[in-house]
Amino acid sequence: VQLVESGGGLVQAGGSLRLSCAASGIIFSIYDMSWYRQATGKQRELVASITSGGTTNYAYSVKGRFTISRDNGKSTVYLQMNSLKPEDTADYYCNARFRSFDNWGQGTQVAVSS
Repeated sequence: VQLVESGGGLVQAGGSLRLSCAASGIIFSIYDMSWYRQATGKQRELVASITSGGTTNYAYSVKGRFTISRDNGKSTVYLQMNSLKPEDTADYYCNARFRSFDNWGQGTQVAVSS
């Protein structure tokens, strides 16, 4: 199983980024997919999730600014991040979960300057 995140970088406050997570080695369509983030000195937190059926859920802090989506044909999950704030600065991780199978990517860095 491999999850490869991309799309991170440095952006000014108010800007946008789109993260991608390409999965391989799994039947992507049956997995619930999520994005988590971990800021320096803080615990990892759930940012957004999308079930195999397409139901989405967002952390309150990103609701209305971030959008999670998936393309089962490309085995890829996306996180569109708009109106970025300095407090969004963190390492962002992709997670794929199905029953007891729980897989993580290596993460991609997002830095938002004020």
